[in-house]
Amino acid sequence: MTLVPFSDLARAAYCPRQLYYVRRDDERSVPPKARERIDLAFRYDELVDAPDRVLRRLPLHRSPAAYRRNLDRLRKREEYGSLVDPAIERGFLSGKDCHGTVHKVLEPAAGTEESDEAAPSPPPIPTLVSSGEPPANGVWEPQAVRAVGLAKALAWEREREIDRALVEYPAVGVVREVRLTLRKKAAYREALRAARSIDGPPPRVDDDRCEPCDYRGECGTRRRSIRSLLG
Repeated sequence: MTLVPFSDLARAAYCPRQLYYVRRDDERSVPPKARERIDLAFRYDELVDAPDRVLRRLPLHRSPAAYRRNLDRLRKREEYGSLVDPAIERGFLSGKDCHGTVHKVLEPAAGTEESDEAAPSPPPIPTLVSSGEPPANGVWEPQAVRAVGLAKALAWEREREIDRALVEYPAVGVVREVRLTLRKKAAYREALRAARSIDGPPPRVDDDRCEPCDYRGECGTRRRSIRSLLG
């Protein structure tokens, strides 16, 4: 069966009709400003103590002081060492159902406690880097679906169970965890089915997702104001 790109999974979770247009136009390029923000995920150690004059030149979503505070909190997390020195950077994963770029693969250090039998090494952790803002809690649903796809592809390649992934928001300086819960895996399967089933324009959604969509005009959605709905 055809492998689905990780980015298509996220678009299918967001809006299958948007994915139809992206495939039709073969338009999956990342805008330059978004690339600049993604690159910040590979500079945490350099930026955590950087002065204001350095941070002001970067495409951050926070003030220099707030950004340093966020990175300082991130530095206290156990994954920080692996985030700044990942086992894999901008690698490629190919699983049973999906494939594409993984921004980082972390290899957590094994415990140091002595035991009669060697403890199994902790599972690797794939990360997705987002150029945008995180929600108040957790991660956006399309990003969670994509993160599950990364974890499943990495599990397929390594032939071991992986139960979590990370989503990095480097322009904000925060990292959120995605656990592969039953609900998250169900959302992943639904997006996978949607991505594979598209052979023509899916139905319009016509809701809040339409406002930022690049295909809004072509799609033909007609958002109506509350005033017009109430007459």
